[in-house]
Amino acid sequence: MSRLYLIFFFLFISNLISAQNELGKYLKFAEEQYKKGDYIYALEYFEKALEIDSNTVAIQWNYAECLRAYKDYQNAEKAYQKVYSKEEGNIYPNSLLYLGLMQKQNGKYDDALETFKKVKKKFSKDKKAYIYLKSKREVESCLWAKSALKDTAKVSFSALPETINTKNAEFGHLKLKDRFIFSSLRPDSISENEEVYAINYKTKLYSSEVKNKQFYPSERIENLLIQNLNTGNGSFSLDGKRFYFSVCNEQNYNYHCKIMVANYSDGKWSNIDSLGTIINAKNANTTMPCVALIDNVETLIFASDREGTIGGLDLWMSQIKNGTQFSTPKALKSINTLENDITPWWDTLSKRLYFSNSWLDGFGGTDVFYSNYNTQFQAPINAGLPINSAANDIYYFKDKDTAYVSSNRLGVLYSKNPTCCSDIFQIKPIEIKKDTLISDSLLLHPKETLAELMKRLPVTLYFHNDVPNPRSTDSITKVNYINSYNEYRQMLEQYQKEYAAGLKEPKAEEAREDIESFFIEYVDQGVKDLNIFRDLLLEELKKGAKIRVTVKGFASPLAKTNYNVNLTKRRIGSLINYLYEHNNGEFKPYIDNNAPNGGFVEFVEIPFGEYTANKLTSDNPNDQKNSIYSRAAAIERKIEILSVNFIETEKKPITLVAEKQIYDLGKINSGEIIEKEFIITNKSDQEITLGETRNPCPCTQIEMAKKTIKPNETIKIKVKFDSKGYEGQTVKSVYLNVLGQEGELRLILTSEVVKEK
Repeated sequence: MSRLYLIFFFLFISNLISAQNELGKYLKFAEEQYKKGDYIYALEYFEKALEIDSNTVAIQWNYAECLRAYKDYQNAEKAYQKVYSKEEGNIYPNSLLYLGLMQKQNGKYDDALETFKKVKKKFSKDKKAYIYLKSKREVESCLWAKSALKDTAKVSFSALPETINTKNAEFGHLKLKDRFIFSSLRPDSISENEEVYAINYKTKLYSSEVKNKQFYPSERIENLLIQNLNTGNGSFSLDGKRFYFSVCNEQNYNYHCKIMVANYSDGKWSNIDSLGTIINAKNANTTMPCVALIDNVETLIFASDREGTIGGLDLWMSQIKNGTQFSTPKALKSINTLENDITPWWDTLSKRLYFSNSWLDGFGGTDVFYSNYNTQFQAPINAGLPINSAANDIYYFKDKDTAYVSSNRLGVLYSKNPTCCSDIFQIKPIEIKKDTLISDSLLLHPKETLAELMKRLPVTLYFHNDVPNPRSTDSITKVNYINSYNEYRQMLEQYQKEYAAGLKEPKAEEAREDIESFFIEYVDQGVKDLNIFRDLLLEELKKGAKIRVTVKGFASPLAKTNYNVNLTKRRIGSLINYLYEHNNGEFKPYIDNNAPNGGFVEFVEIPFGEYTANKLTSDNPNDQKNSIYSRAAAIERKIEILSVNFIETEKKPITLVAEKQIYDLGKINSGEIIEKEFIITNKSDQEITLGETRNPCPCTQIEMAKKTIKPNETIKIKVKFDSKGYEGQTVKSVYLNVLGQEGELRLILTSEVVKEK
């Protein structure tokens, strides 16, 4: 071995040892800073470590975790993707879950949905484990977000000025007359390059004077300053004489808090004291006080992880007596979830409790929700856009017509990370010129309101086999769709059992997961879409709109065509029944066409039978696994709300009625010409004249003896179908219209055309 070679070899070994030593120092220092909560410093040294060793998955994992803690969603997504591509969840089981969460917080709902489905499938063996429950919850949340993105409130949304917001973090709490009170995480002096997550930062309470809609420079509330501790949140007693707020220790950059109270008079705070152990339970994190008037009793609502909490921080309430005595706190069980339920705020006028949560259906990490109160708190409802975003949205409150929310969404002030820190945003109604004539409800042109409804479509609703009214040949039903849905949803375990029958693990588990995914992604989501569409439709009808809703029916090919035509009619009827009965008959006057404001909704039914079903779907009644319980069969049993249109006010609804609207020709040979006679009646009290018929296919012809029909007169119309050149299932239609009337009467011929051998 040459001396020169040995020199190079020893230099290489020496450099390698030196690099390893440097790597060890970088990682040790980075991990120490991470544990302290100094994420900026930690990231700097993780990046130095990655320059030396970019292949070790443990370094990549710690780097990704630090980016997530720093709320750098874009870079965290990339880092988790690298981790998972190397270890596929075998070393770090949460890598795929966190990848999905970062995709969601970057607004990539399609990508996040697919990722969460992978997590759910990967961890399906333990259905009680948090990772499985969280991934299942996030699948539903992403589906909801994709749908809810179509909704936008007509409001003005903007950040508060830099007299309030900084490149650090601000959280709004309340407005008292001309004072805006908020918390900020900032040092005593701020330089251009400083940002949250330095070790010397503390959260303190600040106040800004507000005059003529202007926010003056904020000042720290010195009377509430407690040295070396964090102070924040804030809520006044109903008489305005007491101020409740949080005081927190820092434990590895996680707050551990208790609720304090101070006297307030003439703009001054005094006599700071801690609430007793009834509220500040021993060893519990108790924070975010909110005073509310509930059932005419002054009540303290707060967040705590005290004994009895489901998960993270839960919301609790305690009645206040004489300003100093508190009842034993009760958990808000109808609201609390497995994750943090935080930042409560009570709206006295609407009797709503607003709060933030990361478990329920939302757009990002933490969304704002509200729960209506009527003797008890109702199921939470997402506050929607633009209050919420793909980032974290917390501390919602309202003052007169202006609402406020704290958010770290894109658009906040920052130095290094565009989603690092929260700013406070205000939400105001759009100002309308006084000389503008406009509807009291929506500030939209009719075409725009129609577009809002169309955004919701199609709304697809699913059914169990032969439901509603099994083994019936009726075309009408008394079943309410929601009742049908609830019964269908309870059959999930039966579907899983039947579809997995005969399969060995892990194929059986894959089949069970496949069916559950169908129920979540299609059956449940259909109801959520229906509820949103329902409310938008009702809003239009309350303004006097006349609307036509077109609904199309489908069925799996298990029964004969004529049977399925009536089945799909019953399914469409169950939807109409649901709307008719909803909320004690809110839609009833509009469906019956006797609403005082002239609003009206009519339904155009298109019952296609099974002719649009997938030809690969089993129609063997003895193969129930595939003809009833398979995903392929279940996805065919549905109805769709296809379109909505405004009915032209100068025209009356069509009064032409067919005794029988659909004829099933059965099996016919290709080339046969089949003729059917339809009996048509003029149901109005005036003579009508038929216009030009609409005939989409040259294969059909229509013959009629006359075009003028007297009141209650019945005529016969012949429709011919030439099947030459056709094969398989066919649906052919012709359309009649009446001069001066709105809409068409559809006459349908269905058949199965067989090609002669």
